[in-house]
Amino acid sequence: MDPARRQRILGLALPIIGGMVSQNLLNIVDTAMVGFLGDSALAAVGLGGFVVFMCQALILGISTGVQSSAARKKGEGRVDRAAAILNTALLLVLVIAPIFSLILMQIVPTLFPYLNSDAAVIEHGVPYLEWRLGAIVFVGMNFAFRGYWNALDMSRVYMTTLILMHTCNIILNYVLIFGNFGAPAYGVAGAGMASAISMAIGTAIYFVLGCRHAAKDGFLKGLATRQETVSLVRISLPAGLQQLFFSAGLVAMFWIIGKVGTPELAAANVLITVLLFAILPGLAMGIACATLVGQALGRKEPEDAYQWAWDVAKVTAVLLTVLGIPMWLIPDLVSSVFIHNPETRELARWPMRLIGLTMPVEAMVFVFMHALLGAGDARRVMLVGIGSQWLLFLPLAYFFGPVLGFGLFTIWLLQGGSRALSAFMYVTMWRGRHWQRIVV
Repeated sequence: MDPARRQRILGLALPIIGGMVSQNLLNIVDTAMVGFLGDSALAAVGLGGFVVFMCQALILGISTGVQSSAARKKGEGRVDRAAAILNTALLLVLVIAPIFSLILMQIVPTLFPYLNSDAAVIEHGVPYLEWRLGAIVFVGMNFAFRGYWNALDMSRVYMTTLILMHTCNIILNYVLIFGNFGAPAYGVAGAGMASAISMAIGTAIYFVLGCRHAAKDGFLKGLATRQETVSLVRISLPAGLQQLFFSAGLVAMFWIIGKVGTPELAAANVLITVLLFAILPGLAMGIACATLVGQALGRKEPEDAYQWAWDVAKVTAVLLTVLGIPMWLIPDLVSSVFIHNPETRELARWPMRLIGLTMPVEAMVFVFMHALLGAGDARRVMLVGIGSQWLLFLPLAYFFGPVLGFGLFTIWLLQGGSRALSAFMYVTMWRGRHWQRIVV
């Protein structure tokens, strides 16, 4: 591979990886702080956080829509239209998100007890959720900005803003959870407040940076055309639906594994935690690939777009394979950070090895999925993602797990098989080049 192309890939991806690592560190610190409040508080935040992710999933697709559309305009040399697309995305979020938040906040007190019957968890969880759900408008705007900055080769702006926002979140946690510096001690609700306020701060920072870096290109000065808006929605909606079904699928998978046994559920929780952390570089590489593909198509260079995906895939496969080596060679050492029961650690051993072995598969999934999204092929990506998870993996996992009585290793084999099928289908779609004919 040309060193200049490798440098271009890493220059885009490394700041994105930095921002994602910052997010994970925030999650760890957040959990540690709430842990001082007891098990019910920790359970409320853990469950509430997952509910928030599901509720936000649909609107998070706006990031993919903005990135795909804006990268295409960047490649065409029409950065003014990229800014107009961002303006339209922000307006759509401003109109839709508050209504969405209001509806969700009304039904949370009724539905949350169905997820957990513990009175203490409900008492902590409902106000936490209400604060987090009330901030969906800021979450949507932040993701719209993320798509724009990444599309215009300004991922460092995204990383810097995330680090500032997460620093604010940690400080506000310290103040609002425990009542430091003269503030009232709000407990778990304070964690929700801190997250909501830090999201608002992040949005304000993005607006300031938008005025500084994009005012000359039309930031806050005009809207997308009707065709550009249709393209934005056409890409954003399937991407959001895929996120929604993916998060719901994780809930379903945990429910299925819970039917097998509690130790298996504990082991699965750790396996997913390790997997989600290990694949962060793959996700960042995929986001960078979407930008490179979109810009190349905007320049009317479809062959260059085609080659970018393969170049990114090579770098990502090497990177994730290296990250997977400890999971394969020393799985017990990796899991011992989280699991202290020897029997549970034994349950996680071979599934952990499978995760290590299938890291190159994850590289292919993330790169070619985002390459297709960067080209605007969101509908087919959604169908593959939802189909492989809901029509293949989850029914088979239930049949071989709770029904036939096979264990966690079998379920993880099925998970790896479904991801391999997704990778094969995404690569086949990329080689088919239907995406080259999509107008964005």
